[in-house]
Amino acid sequence: MRKITLSSLLLLCCSLSIPAFSATINIHNGGDPTSLDPHKLSGDWENRIAGDIFEGLVTEDIGAQAIPGQAESWTISDDGLVYTFTLRDGITWSDGKAITADDFVFSFQRLMDPATAAEYAYLQYPIKNAEAINSGENTDIASLGVRAVDEKTLEITLEQPTPYFIGALTHYTAYAIPKHVIDAHGDDWVKVENIATNGPYKPSEWVPGSHVTTVKNEAHYDAANTKLDGAKFFVLEDQSAALKRYRAGEFDILTDFPTDQYEWMEENLPGQAHVAPFAGLYYYVINNKKPPFDNPNVRKALSMSINREVIGPQILGTGEIPAYSWVPPGMANYGEPATVDWKDMPYGEKVETAKKLLEEAGFNSDNPLELQLRYNTNENHKRIAVAVAAMWKPLGVEVELYNTETKVHYDELQKGIVDVGRAGWLADYNDADNFLKLLKSTVQFNYGRYANADFDALLDKANVTTDAAARADLLRQAEEIALSESASIPIYYYLSRNVVSPKVSGFEDNAFDIHRTRWLDLAE
Repeated sequence: MRKITLSSLLLLCCSLSIPAFSATINIHNGGDPTSLDPHKLSGDWENRIAGDIFEGLVTEDIGAQAIPGQAESWTISDDGLVYTFTLRDGITWSDGKAITADDFVFSFQRLMDPATAAEYAYLQYPIKNAEAINSGENTDIASLGVRAVDEKTLEITLEQPTPYFIGALTHYTAYAIPKHVIDAHGDDWVKVENIATNGPYKPSEWVPGSHVTTVKNEAHYDAANTKLDGAKFFVLEDQSAALKRYRAGEFDILTDFPTDQYEWMEENLPGQAHVAPFAGLYYYVINNKKPPFDNPNVRKALSMSINREVIGPQILGTGEIPAYSWVPPGMANYGEPATVDWKDMPYGEKVETAKKLLEEAGFNSDNPLELQLRYNTNENHKRIAVAVAAMWKPLGVEVELYNTETKVHYDELQKGIVDVGRAGWLADYNDADNFLKLLKSTVQFNYGRYANADFDALLDKANVTTDAAARADLLRQAEEIALSESASIPIYYYLSRNVVSPKVSGFEDNAFDIHRTRWLDLAE
């Protein structure tokens, strides 16, 4: 008999070509992505995909804090106006073409070009001439404050010092976009067979309504430290069905769950349900342009009569904190947010006051206020809508509940055809300005069409104010105006709700609920 040595055994194993463990993580992602084009996105479910396949000058670490991305370093001028970024050596697109500073110049110019119609372009308005170009007031796209000093050096000039600018650059509006692919394929550049990306992953399959699959981008500068081979992001808005599939082992991560199952999960899936503080606001939009909701007292009555204290602990069961401000607590350089002046009124008194406000507006048992309350299909949103409709019933308000899939819902909010509609906002950067801008008359995500010249002027003044305390005071004054007019209805401050398999490592709860796949790993 021939003696089998260790070396020959290893050789035999190699010759058999036994496949290695392929680590692809399965993620329940909720809504259906609109596009893979970062300039066409607006939702957190799209951000999860976009942030895996594209990258900006700055990206996020495991705790969602800003770290160097395509830029290895940067400097800021003494006056806070000029940011100079040095790109990493040897970075390329997934098709092998070198990435240069000109790619970023093109990307920012495309973002601000009115023809692109990027809904989120305003997040980069701190850049010099950005707002004027995006609004069409300035037609010289080359005057945007972004220029390539050389192939590896990018210079960005701002309108005024902006303390949150580096954080804003982690957002997908600041990702690099491949000009050479767009030149070659036009609008078809985002098709999987055409696309080139610069993130840790690249898309390998996109089936609208079903899933997006990604594979590791070996051209990424950190590919050697990226553990997972890819991810599959599943479209599924039925949370109960998602939980069943998770329990069957089909999903490794749920990005939300039916809150009435939280207690059961705590007992039966110990440590797998992650509930953590989150920089976000759950709110109801009211159409400020449509009678009778153009009457601030009608809006106030609807807001006052919502018993926020029962929603987190009883309706949802996960303990969300009642919201009486527009800005969530804990935003950097802001202190305590402003609150509505009726916050501490006993709930019974709130209801009685709300009734009187509606009566003064002409609504009573003979002429009840009728409204349609819209929400995107989701068990938790439905649970809240049913509860709120019940809370409005003692006022004589007749409510029609109406739900649609996420993509349709937000399209209808954008078009302004709603009476009252559910919305949510998750912080893009750690600053009160990110929330207050949702009520600015010129911002597309101002779904309720609230418009107040004094409010807008205070935001504009705040964002040219370099003194942090003075700036916070101006922002708080703006918040007080919006709250006094019940511009919208804040309901609760978010808690992130994820379910994570014990097989997954590298998942860290954080205030922005961002968990890039490059930091995750799976056990066999």
